[in-house]
Amino acid sequence: MKLSTNFLKDYVDVDVDVKTLADDMTKAGNEYDEAGNLVNATKLIIGEVLECEMHPDSDHLHVCKVNIGNEVLDIVCGAKNCRKGLKVIVALPGAVLPEKEIKRSEIRGQVSNGMLCSMAELGIDSKFLEAKDKEGIHELPLDAPVGKDPIEYMGLNDSVIDFDLTSNRGDLLSILGMAYEVGAIYDKKVKDIDLSHKDTKEDLSDSFKVVVNTENCSIFLAKRVNNVTIKESPELIKNRLMASGIRSINNVVDISNYVMLETGQPLHFYDADKLNGMIEVRMAKDGETLQTLDGIDRTLTQNDIVISDGKRAIGLAGVMGGYDTEVTEETKNILIEAAIFDNVKVRKTSNAILRSEASNRFEKGLDPNRTYMAIERSAHMLEKYADGEVVGGISKYDTTDLSDTVIDITVENISRILGQEISEAEVLDAFRRLGFKTTTKGDVITVSVPKRRTDISIKEDLIEEVGRIYGVDNIPGKLPDIKPKMGSYDKVSRQIRNKLVDLGLNETLTYVLVSNDDSKMFTKSTNESIKLLAPLTEERDTLRQSLAVSLYRTYEYNKARNVKDVSLFEIAKVFSKNGDTYEEENHVGVLMTGEYMLGYKDRMNVDFYVIKGIAEELLDYLGYFGRYSFVPNKEKIPSELHPGQSAVISVNNDQVGIIGKINPAIESDDVYILEINLDKLLAKKVGKMKYKEISKFPYIKKDLAIVIDKKYSSQEIAGEIKRAGGHILQKIEVFDVYNKGLEPNKVSIAYSLTFENPDRTLTDEEVNAAVDKIVEAVGKKFGAELRK
Repeated sequence: MKLSTNFLKDYVDVDVDVKTLADDMTKAGNEYDEAGNLVNATKLIIGEVLECEMHPDSDHLHVCKVNIGNEVLDIVCGAKNCRKGLKVIVALPGAVLPEKEIKRSEIRGQVSNGMLCSMAELGIDSKFLEAKDKEGIHELPLDAPVGKDPIEYMGLNDSVIDFDLTSNRGDLLSILGMAYEVGAIYDKKVKDIDLSHKDTKEDLSDSFKVVVNTENCSIFLAKRVNNVTIKESPELIKNRLMASGIRSINNVVDISNYVMLETGQPLHFYDADKLNGMIEVRMAKDGETLQTLDGIDRTLTQNDIVISDGKRAIGLAGVMGGYDTEVTEETKNILIEAAIFDNVKVRKTSNAILRSEASNRFEKGLDPNRTYMAIERSAHMLEKYADGEVVGGISKYDTTDLSDTVIDITVENISRILGQEISEAEVLDAFRRLGFKTTTKGDVITVSVPKRRTDISIKEDLIEEVGRIYGVDNIPGKLPDIKPKMGSYDKVSRQIRNKLVDLGLNETLTYVLVSNDDSKMFTKSTNESIKLLAPLTEERDTLRQSLAVSLYRTYEYNKARNVKDVSLFEIAKVFSKNGDTYEEENHVGVLMTGEYMLGYKDRMNVDFYVIKGIAEELLDYLGYFGRYSFVPNKEKIPSELHPGQSAVISVNNDQVGIIGKINPAIESDDVYILEINLDKLLAKKVGKMKYKEISKFPYIKKDLAIVIDKKYSSQEIAGEIKRAGGHILQKIEVFDVYNKGLEPNKVSIAYSLTFENPDRTLTDEEVNAAVDKIVEAVGKKFGAELRK
């Protein structure tokens, strides 16, 4: 919402500069993007061209003598329309324009003491300029006073604040709404809007009918104005529209936009002579067509609200009028429409057809009182600026409740929530400044909230209003009275996060939205991906089903910027649809590549065993020691992972995640990923952590190298070694894999076995007996032999 301060001052007296006003509005919860003058130019003056001769050394430059009131300046100008007798805008030496600073200069031997300006050089957007202003310098009226300020003379001495409003403050999409807000901040009274006009003796409702055949229209008002004159709008209207970001068309179209800006209520003007004596509001039929004002034929659906003359659709409710009933230069009689349509239906239609200032206001919700106000205000302006004759009466349909919203509250409620003792007098004063009526009975304050504040419906809304007007800066910060403690809601997630950070990984936060093609990467799920109805871009139109794809795209971003060592993790949600059920799961994902830091100086290249170690550390930390395994299973491994360097992570023989190297067909570098479904993992309960004392007795290590068929995995062999070794075998580690000189289907694996008894020192005989038992067991089950 672009706010013209001149427009605002029509309804509330504000005597602060634009930056102060913008900052004070921000303190009340209304942020802005920009605040400044409509025209940012200095040292401008109105001049008159006394002489205009061709430059002796140029075929397009002119040498002019320009009277600025107290002196005559020599100025070189290249505009084609520069001529003797023209009143012009002169930028004097030292003037600062949006794109340049003006200095005294010499152009091809001729002195130039300034510049004759076009409107574009003053920073006015080209969409507001007429063709002649785009081609040359601006021509002021012949009665423009020489020596005066041209910005003030043209009525462009305005300031503009571009607000970034929250979605619930639809009331601020109007000058009147802004006036009430500013009035509350500065304790100023809002002036009444002029709705006065003359009426003919006839009653429109006798000759024109409004029929509403849908529950998606709560109010529809129609009023007629005859014998209007289509012409150019006065400068006041054009300038107010320009400051608000709207281009002037003609007086009638401009009035509809002007009243919308004033009241927040969108209007539509029909050529009354092109109607059939009635208006019907109904839902469109599937496949019904309508040519809109932009000349495009639209195919409608049963979800679109249309305006009809009883025979055909003549407009899309809340979005755009129809081409057949538009106001043209030949229009004499106008029918004014002011209505409120279902905001959800309008939003869906506007997303499909066109988003506009009008549809934006319908979507936020409107005050039905303003609907009556807007139609009377437009009649007033058509009479004043278009010489119209207002027909008496209104043809209407109205099912709305025009009464205020009534809410009971106490000072104790307000003080407790705000954390500050506020007196009853201060609370009542805040409501008075907001324009809310109050009555007090005992401790209870009954507040009547005007319908214009559609965002207020419960007492918490009122508490927020008191806090805004009282001033958040006036509420001192203080520490909580209770001793803080860690909450339980995301306790495990925080523990996982801390553990992964301790392991040297960096946390990242990625978008949950990916492209449709990416949404099913790194998953074997048969669930359907969830697409957005109205995505901002095709690259982010679908909710992801895995974290790995987001981490991989983050890796690609880093790689493109020559960052080779990447160790990332993310704890976030993934989404999918199973039949009619929408599913949402918490996952943890890890991506590693390049070098992994083990300490201050120590580094190692990331491989499968490094990221497997990360998974083991995490699972052990969460209490799943001895209950998990890494199982090669091609049927359950996504195609995006290397088939020979990937595995399913299984806990209690149930898959909870995947781990592996990204398939070289996708990524040429060695990139490894790990992803675990936390909801599934944490559903497997663990007992309390048990700690055992470090043994006081020495351990014994034995190395065992066996030759075995390649079809067996090391994990299978280690399981058998553990079973055969008994309780004194505490640790099994692979330290060598060897196949040189062996049969093609054979491999040698060397294990380091650690034996220990916490109660006594083991003897060589006991350890050797355990080793012999292990050799016998693996030989019997796998056909393994000791390597010679």
